[in-house]
Amino acid sequence: MKAFVRFAWSVLAYNLAVVVWGAFVRATGSGAGCGKHWPMCNGEVVPRAPALETVIEFTHRATSGVALLLVLGLVVAARRTFPAGHAARRAAWASLALVLVEALVGAGLVLFGWVAKDDSAARGWVVAIHLTNTFLLIGAIALTAALAGRPRGLALRGHAGLAAALGVAAGALVLTGASGAIAALGDTLFPATSFAQGLRQELSEEAHVLLRLRVLHPFVAVFSTVALGWAARAALRARPDADTRSASFAVLLLAGLQLFAGVLNVALLAPVWMQLVHLLVADLLWVALMVLAAAALAPPDAAPAGARPDEAPALG
Repeated sequence: MKAFVRFAWSVLAYNLAVVVWGAFVRATGSGAGCGKHWPMCNGEVVPRAPALETVIEFTHRATSGVALLLVLGLVVAARRTFPAGHAARRAAWASLALVLVEALVGAGLVLFGWVAKDDSAARGWVVAIHLTNTFLLIGAIALTAALAGRPRGLALRGHAGLAAALGVAAGALVLTGASGAIAALGDTLFPATSFAQGLRQELSEEAHVLLRLRVLHPFVAVFSTVALGWAARAALRARPDADTRSASFAVLLLAGLQLFAGVLNVALLAPVWMQLVHLLVADLLWVALMVLAAAALAPPDAAPAGARPDEAPALG
């Protein structure tokens, strides 16, 4: 069991690194490094004498392939470790399905030319979909690890208030991530030399649709922060045990850090390194929310050892 949990968290950490590198590909305009070829790179399995942008894009493809193999290994390990119907086993299968969708979306970006300097509205939509699927993938892997000791998974029946709070927070965070992906694309395609110029870009009547959408992201982020605070409070009221307290603290800490990172990103005019930090914190916040859901919504008889007997009936 412990070996499986360690492996699951390792797979998650690796996938987070792949996601951040994918953002680096977008932020540096290297998405066309392999041309409109997929899965080949400029018509070759391994490009010879590649340009820098080709190295960046090919590295992302290679590491993404390893991520797929690791998730497949996670499914095999789950099948060997847990009986049919176990929550962690179902989460592992969901991870495999989502990593395949991730590969298809990535292939679509390349094959349709929605990379590099392409500023079409279609690219904006697909980038938002890509980010959403990435969140779901990371969440599924996190739940695979978090539910390893909770065979019955998440109990939603009878816990409507808590489930609603967590659901709203999850939805708000996904919306924030999707709008953030569009905002980051706008920062890449239409860089500003000052905060004032960036604001003029967004408010201009002739502004590109990506710039018009960029202005919405801060408002969505503030709403998301409030929703996360509500969810953490609801979880603590429902099950004030050690696991829930730790997960709630992580959610609140990362939510505050993410808000600060967003302000800093705008103030610094979205340098590449800050965009990567901003994305990584968002991913970690999403993971913390999944861990909180696993802790707070676990059926009473699956509560972690050490929880006080009077805590279980508090659910609902």
